[in-house]
Amino acid sequence: MTLLAVGLNHKTAPVDIRERIAFGPDILAGALHSLAADPALSEGAILSTCNRTEIYCVLNGTRQESVSDWLARFHGLDAERIAPYLFTHVDRDAVVHLLEVASGLDSMVLGEPQILGQVKTAFQNACDHGTAGKLLGRLFQHTFAVAKQVRTDTAIGSSPVSVAFAAVSLARQIFSDLKDQTALLIGAGETIELAARHLRQQGIGRIIVANRTVERAHALAAEFGGFAISLAELGTHLPEADIIISSTASPVPVLGKGTVERALKVRKHRPIFMVDIAVPRDIEPEVGELSDVYLYTVDDLQDVVEDGMRSRQAAAMAAREIIDFHADEFLAWLRSLDATDLIQGYRHNAECLRDQVLAQARRRLEAGKPAEEVLTFLANTLTNKLLHAPSTRLRQAGRDGQADLLEAANTLFDLDHKREA
Repeated sequence: MTLLAVGLNHKTAPVDIRERIAFGPDILAGALHSLAADPALSEGAILSTCNRTEIYCVLNGTRQESVSDWLARFHGLDAERIAPYLFTHVDRDAVVHLLEVASGLDSMVLGEPQILGQVKTAFQNACDHGTAGKLLGRLFQHTFAVAKQVRTDTAIGSSPVSVAFAAVSLARQIFSDLKDQTALLIGAGETIELAARHLRQQGIGRIIVANRTVERAHALAAEFGGFAISLAELGTHLPEADIIISSTASPVPVLGKGTVERALKVRKHRPIFMVDIAVPRDIEPEVGELSDVYLYTVDDLQDVVEDGMRSRQAAAMAAREIIDFHADEFLAWLRSLDATDLIQGYRHNAECLRDQVLAQARRRLEAGKPAEEVLTFLANTLTNKLLHAPSTRLRQAGRDGQADLLEAANTLFDLDHKREA
């Protein structure tokens, strides 16, 4: 029984390879059933995101290539075509890899939290389709607990490492609680979408999305429970905004000093936090001269991002210490399974001997033998039967000079301790 993690990710394969072996929701169920039908495997789970496709499984035999062969076969690809991009982790390395993935240590953005939810979904899918058994069940539950500890005991996710995250983090420093604040997002590209996601996670009270193409603004606003306006309406809605994050592709500023001054008068000079992520800039530099405006540019945020990355790198070292400890803990449990069958077999044999001797004792009682005599028979016979096989093996070990076996028996039966007692 071997634990395997086989797959590829953003570090090992370009996107044109990753997309060829991805498992979308429409094919995932069929893939899990196909994986489970492979006689080389006894359990399996598939983790597939935009940055990685990874298969976690329990291998019955020794041929590790079975998983990569299945992966190529399922997607109709030549195994040699994808082989250079695949990694294979075995037993402890597989455990460490999954723990690092779930904790965000293997992500494109170090420490990002979304991957843990994706790992949980992968495990739930395997459970739903009956492809996760005892070993993977224990591994994934162990993983979730370790990932939670990494989040709790380190600063892996607390420091901003993207411009959008940095912008929202600065907003929280100025407005400690965002639930009563309104955010105006200018633009509707990837950075603004990411900023909206972070704002919602931080409990922002209200979101307004302004964009040159109103249809795109409507789509983004609908996703995050906000409402959309055109750039021409900025002046009207600007007084409502406590936080402004702007990232458009406009060649000229979309927000000028005069417009902001008028908005401040309506707001009775309540401060506005502004982040201009655009290059060229969306907000006239002179806006920063206004006393009730906190204006940051993309260069200002870059320092925050670099500090955050250094902080996360330091946290990652602490996280790996936690992961190493808990990987060994899981491997200890896995090794204990080797003894489980032995213990169960030994107990079964002992119970069979007990039942045989007990049946003999009952027949003696039924025949009218004295109870004291029957009890003595029961004790002596059961003791002799239980000791017969071990005694025979130990005598043979003594004759053959198997000192290791004799020492193991001494430890197993705790004989040194009993002699001292």
